[in-house]
Amino acid sequence: MIKPPINLAFIFSSTFLISCGIADRNHQGGEWQTLFNGRDLDDWVVKLHRHELGDNYADTFRIVDDVIQVNYDQYDEFGERFGHLFYKEPFSSYHLKFEYRFTDQWLEDAPSYAYRNSGIMFHSQAPGTILKDQDWPISVEYQMLVSRGDGEPRPTGNMCSPGTDVVYEGEVDERHCINSSSDTYKTGEWIQGELIVHGDSRVIHKVNGETVLEYSQPQIGGGVVGGYDPDIKRDGAPLTEGYIALQSEGQGIEFRDIKIKPLD
Repeated sequence: MIKPPINLAFIFSSTFLISCGIADRNHQGGEWQTLFNGRDLDDWVVKLHRHELGDNYADTFRIVDDVIQVNYDQYDEFGERFGHLFYKEPFSSYHLKFEYRFTDQWLEDAPSYAYRNSGIMFHSQAPGTILKDQDWPISVEYQMLVSRGDGEPRPTGNMCSPGTDVVYEGEVDERHCINSSSDTYKTGEWIQGELIVHGDSRVIHKVNGETVLEYSQPQIGGGVVGGYDPDIKRDGAPLTEGYIALQSEGQGIEFRDIKIKPLD
């Protein structure tokens, strides 16, 4: 039998497409994994200002109807109990998705800036290295805000930097917070947030699917953090990885559908 001629162009193009597909999958990284199972906080650890690691005072962080709540109904006063709920392991390059909404709950003795204000910390120091009297973890924050009800714009998905610095528009930005370009949302409205983090290079903030802020080179530096171990705060050190934490600052908030996909 006479074999038909081999179509080298077809073989080359097919091989090229397959290899490109593999490369594309590798660039995208791993599969989505859920960080919150909807049942318990077994994979998370609490750290509240002026409390020992693991002390979830007055059930601040709790599970209600498949969401993580920051709830103060057992508090007599806020008492500067700035808190963070840390996932159990660190991440470096990843795509994080989550949903949040603010509740009407507010403690009057909390600082005024914390009204309708919360956040997700990332590239944070390990929770076990946070001292009892340290107020915030050295980290970068995806800051979440909603309207105060006064008609003034109040974007969400901003960047704040307790004990850190970032490069914005080509230079280290000395502002503690950099506002995003997002719309203003209302209390009680579910909002989807996204963080796309590439180690110590590029960071992208998204709100409801839209890119609202980009910056680069997160690093230790700056101020707005107190009570820390000076051996941990090595200014200028690049932040290549760290822990993710949900914030509590005297304002009620709920989180759900928290998931992450590692990136190459």
